[in-house]
Amino acid sequence: MREPERHLTAHGCAFVRQAANRELWENPATGQRTTVPRHREIKTSTARGTCRQLSLPLLAGR
Repeated sequence: MREPERHLTAHGCAFVRQAANRELWENPATGQRTTVPRHREIKTSTARGTCRQLSLPLLAGR
């Protein structure tokens, strides 16, 4: 499992579905959804944006 996926699941988010090269994740506590790229390397700005969109603390080291 990739680091962003571990961070999302550790904070209660759930995988919804996958598209071409993206995954849709949801924070059930807030009902917010966002897409996450399925790449080995994810830019710091993308990781921060994902956490903000799901109302999560920032990924450690980002």
